[in-house]
Amino acid sequence: MQKKLRKSSTDKAIYGVCGGIAEYFGISSLGVRLLFILFLPANLIVYIILANTIPDSPPSL
Repeated sequence: MQKKLRKSSTDKAIYGVCGGIAEYFGISSLGVRLLFILFLPANLIVYIILANTIPDSPPSL
């Protein structure tokens, strides 16, 4: 089964973008969030684009 990049429904701080990226690559969401904060000016635009384009994860039971 092929993995797809989706927003996280469980590891969600604002929109679930960093949690979804962390789940996709199998790394800690804290590390992804720190990278987004570290390079803040450029990543703010990238985060907004990803928040609007990455689909939500399907609801789980």
